[in-house]
Amino acid sequence: MPATRDGFGQLLHAEWTKLRTVRGWTIGLLVAVFLTIGIGLLGPAGSQSSCSHADGSSGSCTAQSPPKRADGLEVTDEKTFVHRTLSGDGSITARLTALSGVYPAGGGSPDGDQGLVPGLLPWSKAGVLVKDGTAAGSAYAAVLATGTHGVRMQYDYTGDLAGLPGTVGAAAPRWLRLTREGDVLTGYDSADGSTWARIGSTRLSGLPRDLEVGVFATSPDYAVIKNSFGGSSVNTGPSLATGTFDRVTVSGQSPGAWTVPAEGPGAPGGPGGPANAPGPRSGPGNGTGPGSDKPGSHPGAVATGADAFIVTGSGDIAPASAGVGSGKTVESALAGTFAGLIAVIVVAALTMTSEYRRGLIRTSLAASPRRGRLLAAKAVVLGGTAFVVGLIAAAAAVPAVTAVEHSKGMYVFHASTQDEIRMVVGTAALLAVAAVLALGVATIVRRGAAAVAAVIVVIVVPYVLATASVLPAGAAEWLTRVTPAAAFAVQQTSKPWAQVVAVYTPSNGYYPLSPWLGLAVLALYAAGAYALAHRLLKRRDA
Repeated sequence: MPATRDGFGQLLHAEWTKLRTVRGWTIGLLVAVFLTIGIGLLGPAGSQSSCSHADGSSGSCTAQSPPKRADGLEVTDEKTFVHRTLSGDGSITARLTALSGVYPAGGGSPDGDQGLVPGLLPWSKAGVLVKDGTAAGSAYAAVLATGTHGVRMQYDYTGDLAGLPGTVGAAAPRWLRLTREGDVLTGYDSADGSTWARIGSTRLSGLPRDLEVGVFATSPDYAVIKNSFGGSSVNTGPSLATGTFDRVTVSGQSPGAWTVPAEGPGAPGGPGGPANAPGPRSGPGNGTGPGSDKPGSHPGAVATGADAFIVTGSGDIAPASAGVGSGKTVESALAGTFAGLIAVIVVAALTMTSEYRRGLIRTSLAASPRRGRLLAAKAVVLGGTAFVVGLIAAAAAVPAVTAVEHSKGMYVFHASTQDEIRMVVGTAALLAVAAVLALGVATIVRRGAAAVAAVIVVIVVPYVLATASVLPAGAAEWLTRVTPAAAFAVQQTSKPWAQVVAVYTPSNGYYPLSPWLGLAVLALYAAGAYALAHRLLKRRDA
């Protein structure tokens, strides 16, 4: 035998020749591409969102998009804001003497006062705010007190810095201050108005000379989550937060008077509120609930003095939670990955088990007595081919499915170019590593059906159970943490935010592990299977 016969390059060429000349394997890889794209297209093709905006000339339906930050990030920007204009550098200072609220105890939309209980949510908030105008999504910085997270400085929707701990009360007011110097905004807090502590600073590039400054209040929806082995259900309803401010002062050039939003509908119990709830005077008349006419009944504000306000708000100033509620995420285009993965698993397993079934393994080992190199060559060829297949499928599915979603009037949440590239390349890597895992298992068990079933059970089945809302949230997170299904985290483009309470579960596109760490879990399983297969191949008879 020539010395080069057993060269690794020769083995790679031989394995590649086998893979591309067996028609069934080639068809299987093509099927993987079409399944990945086709199943991704099935979802939006059979759906139609409700038409919230129709073009007057064409009559076409377009999805209503949430407010966006300058870079395209979707945000929530709902609050009650008492404000005036600040020209140039300056500051706003206020004392917050009370922070209270109400929320629907069982979630859902309240019916007047019925079901509403007093209390604050963890991220109910009130404080001082500096904003680039009043348009939703514009740049801002705020120093605020929260329900349970103490004082915070938050800015540009994603920034969040901690200040004084504790809650606000008559015996424990909070003094809050924001200063502006050019594009730099700095936050301070104090317990007594004399000794101030710097919380932090942020630079908001491109701020105009004129900004809106003032005091605000807001409170996010309250959610009740019920977990069971039939899945998880979520019931949400609006809440209210009321901040009581005094000693509100603005330093610097501040022409004009305060703009004070009047109390009105839209809150729990107000006309036009959730589920057409009863009007403002339909409550029990205790003078404090959402059915009363006293401050705090509805979103809005009242001036209680020249420098004092009671402000009531509902909503949030924070990033929007993609995948939770309406709207699609970019990774929804890759919903067919699991089906394409099954096709790749079948091909990868059969490339080894068919040689055992037909006795060809003896010929392969005779040509390459160093058995470990034969297995390595198969792994390189299969992994490389699966990577290319996954790359083609993912790169084609994302724009194709997204285009159909847009044509059906669906809103697709923004993802950065970096995240989209990672999602596509990560999907290709997922298929490649899974192919190596299937090869290793096939070498161990030597039976095609058993190998395919085993790999599907450890990757695809946990993924389906976790994302199809079949299991409680805790069980779903556990499966996507410790099984190879964790690798699907590489497709996640939505980010969970510590300052936003949402249902961060696999069924909503949120995995417990980071993208590359999730892929590493699959790689560990593949490495273990490959190592055992390598050992058994060298020790067992062909």
